[in-house]
Amino acid sequence: MASERLPSPLVETTWLAERLNEPNIRVIDSTVFFQPSPSGGVSIESGRRAWEGGHIPGSAFADLIETFSPPSPALLFTLPSAERFAAGIEGLGISEDVCVIVYDQGYTTWATRFWWLLRTFGFDHAAVLNGGWKKWTLENLPISTETSPFACGHFAPKPRPELIATKDEVLAAMNDGGTCLINTLSPGQHAGRIPVVSNGRRGHIPSSVNVPAGALVDPTTNAYLPLEHLQAKLAQVGATTANKVITYCAAGIDATSDAFILTLLGVPDVTVYNGGLVEWSADPDLPLETGTD
Repeated sequence: MASERLPSPLVETTWLAERLNEPNIRVIDSTVFFQPSPSGGVSIESGRRAWEGGHIPGSAFADLIETFSPPSPALLFTLPSAERFAAGIEGLGISEDVCVIVYDQGYTTWATRFWWLLRTFGFDHAAVLNGGWKKWTLENLPISTETSPFACGHFAPKPRPELIATKDEVLAAMNDGGTCLINTLSPGQHAGRIPVVSNGRRGHIPSSVNVPAGALVDPTTNAYLPLEHLQAKLAQVGATTANKVITYCAAGIDATSDAFILTLLGVPDVTVYNGGLVEWSADPDLPLETGTD
């Protein structure tokens, strides 16, 4: 049990700044960058170099590409094994008696990705830093380029498969009026005007609604919009009263931001379709629709 009590799964920059020297708090940067490639697609780049160039003092870097994915994933950002995940967080100095605060250098989706992974493998003493690196630097809070030493942690994983939806569960949800299926990608990607997968099929899974992860944050600070605003946005599509919610995107990244907010709002049954449109669009027998809702 972590000795520091987290006020919420979403913590503010001022709260963390006052606790940077607490020995039972581990701060983690989980940034990944998508970079345009000459071929017209995107390349995936670890945020480690950016972390080395400046980070929240005392933080460590979690490599979601190498450490927290399988060695040879069949799909982009496939979940690691429980053993690989445990070894990864132990290497970051994370034990069951510490609190983890996760941030990224984007609009929080990589932080929520790591937060969701922690929950999926049974670690609950974690929170997302509201606004992440952007808000931290806008407020002129301390930064460092030093690597902080820490002892290897100990963590016994307790997997929660119910937090990850399978392709078959999504297929069943298409015709289940009690399940709210949310596409968290941009409106253009949802409508099929913009491809999600290079040279792949376009559009969205039938019956899904569109609540983009990028629309949940204030672009000036990357902090989440007020919770009452987010609750109204998600209630409008039926997510707050559905029996079950499944969020998806391309490969389980943006989907975790919507899932995080729904969890924060107290929605009881929220899962992430980790395979996303990378998996779905690769199967020609699975339907996709174009156009708006």
